[in-house]
Amino acid sequence: QVQLVESGGGLVQPGGSLRLSCAASVSIFRIVAMNWYRQAPGKQRELVAGITSDGITNYADSGMGRFTISRDNAKNTLYLQMNSLKPEDTAVYYCNLPQQVRISRNYWGQGTQVTVSS
Repeated sequence: QVQLVESGGGLVQPGGSLRLSCAASVSIFRIVAMNWYRQAPGKQRELVAGITSDGITNYADSGMGRFTISRDNAKNTLYLQMNSLKPEDTAVYYCNLPQQVRISRNYWGQGTQVTVSS
């Protein structure tokens, strides 16, 4: 059974930083791609960043230069370092294991709330 458990969200002032973590109970974690999504109130869920099994990363324009996605395969953990946070980054952030080879469906974590406010 795949489980994705996010942590690290919270309240931060504009310009501050947070590091989100996603603990994945996936035996083949080291060979799967992973993503971070977010959903703000009243908006659709959107891709924030992705990372392949080889460590190749991609970012949405909104986080380019401010967010860094990374992974620790020894710990089966995905990270999202977020710097220079803005109020518009306020959202619930979700860890995603997308459908891919050896993964038959999309999996989502429960989400972690990030609030950027003074």
